Amino acid sequence: MSIATASRPTELVEPKAGPKAWLGLAVLSFAVLLIAIDATVLDLALPAISVDLAPSSVQLLWVIDVYSFVLAGLLVTMGTLGDRIGRRRLLLIGAVGFGLASLLAALSVSPEMLIAARVLQGISGATLMPATLGLIRTMFTDARQRTMAIGVWGAMAAGGAAVGPLIGGWLLEHFWWGSVFLINAPVMIVLVVVGPLVIPESKDPNPGRFDLVSAGLSMLAIVPLVYAIKEFAVHGPSLTLAPIAAFGLAAGTMFVRRQRNLEDPMIDLRLFANPAFSGGVVTNLLAVFALAGFLFFGSQYLQLVLGLSPLQAGLLWLPETLTTIVFSLLAAWFVRRWQPGTVLGVGLALGSLGAAALLWLGTDGGAPLFIGASIFIGAGVGIALTLTSDLVVSSVEPERAGAASAVSETAYELGIALGVAVLGSIVMAIYRDGLDISGLSPEAGAAARETLGSALAEGNSALAESAQAAFVSGIHVSALITAVVLAVNAVLIWKMLRRNSS
Repeated sequence: MSIATASRPTELVEPKAGPKAWLGLAVLSFAVLLIAIDATVLDLALPAISVDLAPSSVQLLWVIDVYSFVLAGLLVTMGTLGDRIGRRRLLLIGAVGFGLASLLAALSVSPEMLIAARVLQGISGATLMPATLGLIRTMFTDARQRTMAIGVWGAMAAGGAAVGPLIGGWLLEHFWWGSVFLINAPVMIVLVVVGPLVIPESKDPNPGRFDLVSAGLSMLAIVPLVYAIKEFAVHGPSLTLAPIAAFGLAAGTMFVRRQRNLEDPMIDLRLFANPAFSGGVVTNLLAVFALAGFLFFGSQYLQLVLGLSPLQAGLLWLPETLTTIVFSLLAAWFVRRWQPGTVLGVGLALGSLGAAALLWLGTDGGAPLFIGASIFIGAGVGIALTLTSDLVVSSVEPERAGAASAVSETAYELGIALGVAVLGSIVMAIYRDGLDISGLSPEAGAAARETLGSALAEGNSALAESAQAAFVSGIHVSALITAVVLAVNAVLIWKMLRRNSS
């Protein structure tokens, strides 16, 4: 049984997509791959950028974060805009913009220029992501084919984020730092040239009026919240973050109230009454929440606890990456044989088992256990990302696919921010509580409490041993919370979808 049939039992048999649609999917998937890579590829280039452009610490943070802030803030607006002016048209505009912004970033000669280029990348990326998923919804009307197509889309999104550091590392060994941006241009050129030939235009035939006030409120809600969450994760609680988060929540409340009163809302809030839609959005957020937290503390564990090089650590991530890709694709096969709720519940349960296995991590010799746990987490996340995306877009009419996919993408971005903030903060709180800084100067003690890397930089073997043990204790607590969240989500989504299909 497909997800679409679970949410709409009386759905008519739709015509199957031909080779042209699959070629169009390939073009769309490579665009998604690059957008996902761009979210993580920059990390390894930061030292070279610091030497070449000499940004301040604040400027360096904006180089990293402004892309995701702008992307998250504009997803809902761009998804709705695509429904109105045409998703393919918006996709091609975004591809041109993303290619030019990437070229500008690669050739930047100042921090300000690079930050501006990252803003433009975020704007363009926000046009691309919901447009790709919305187009897939209209290109693949057959439910089984659509689930497979979304599996390919999800595999590229998850795989791109994971292989970004590996690609970045290889490029930086052979070229200058701008090469991590320059790789985007050729794919975007192919998208602009080939896209009109293999991707059909689609839009809402009766879209209604585009509400600029709603667009502004959606940005004023999401950007401050994402900013506050990320700053909390990096620097801990602060009095300045509370009013920023409160402002975002107030704007969000105003946005919701306005949608209820508009004749043509940007987001039809009645969609959340559909268990398939609301369950898909929440499960998407929680699955990415778990993955983001795991990536945050997992990378530090491999390099700062086990002492592996960045390349060695990147290679140990490959099994998780490949598993995520494989299970993203297998999800379509699974739902042909079992109920979608069962498949999604089992997938989340696998992720929960993987997170629980991290409770046995130690300060040495933990690589095999880490790889095994990452494979279970990758399998669960791969299934979840495909099926939740399919749940969301299959729950709405094709003409509203852009707005629906934008909601799913926004949940994805919030899941990343929350995963790093909540799980990362838990790890660091346990780390600071368990760290033994006796015998250190106040300055050295404060630095050691800030990060594990700072503690190891002191060159004190006793401090290093204490810091690594405390960090692993933090991982244990964070892993337990992750396992419980995924297990509870597995049970709830199984019950929700079972009731919806009966």
